[in-house]
Amino acid sequence: MFLVALTGGIASGKSTVTKIFRDNGVPVIDADAIARQVVEPGRPAWHKIKATFGEDIFHAGTGELNREALGRIIFDDVEKRKLLNEITHPEIHRTIYKEVIKCFFLGHSFVVLDLPLLFEIRVMLNYIHKIITVTCEEDIQVTRLMDRSQYTEAEAKKRIKAQMSLELKCEQSHFVIENSGTLKDTEEQTLKILAVLQDSNQHWKIRGVLFATAALLFSSIALLLNYKYKWFNSN
Repeated sequence: MFLVALTGGIASGKSTVTKIFRDNGVPVIDADAIARQVVEPGRPAWHKIKATFGEDIFHAGTGELNREALGRIIFDDVEKRKLLNEITHPEIHRTIYKEVIKCFFLGHSFVVLDLPLLFEIRVMLNYIHKIITVTCEEDIQVTRLMDRSQYTEAEAKKRIKAQMSLELKCEQSHFVIENSGTLKDTEEQTLKILAVLQDSNQHWKIRGVLFATAALLFSSIALLLNYKYKWFNSN
């Protein structure tokens, strides 16, 4: 099984592309969804965030994280954003690894990882076989973000600028999906990429290496046990 990273910018349209993949039977692991899980009340990251940023960023009564309140803090302060990442990212990555292992044992040939900060964080780049970036025109990105989250234009642009530019992400990607047009256009681009991924034999190469490694390990253990068994018998 090989890993395909799907990235882009805020409001560039990654969720549209992930839905197309899922509708066509491809497993998708969503880092944003996992990020919401790891900060649920009572989780280790939740406790660390409360100790670091105080109780004002939590909803009274439920104890749930007020993501908008936290967002206003970290988007105005690079150091605080780094601090939050140091708390949440290890938990997020551990969960992603577990989900990848599940997909491997379920026999999937590849899995798509929805990683908005793939290039910014760079932790998982060495494990990725192919990278897809979803891009769109900046004015469309700003409008989508304003409509979706009720941000002012200034707030929307601030959040967009906090991430690496889409242009730089596209330059480092194997595939680019231009999502400024219609849903049909986006679907056609996605399905073409899907066909290429499905034709790849990379998953057989990876499984072959893993099986060979496992066979070597079991052989070594068997030889070691055989040696010890004979040694004990000779005494």
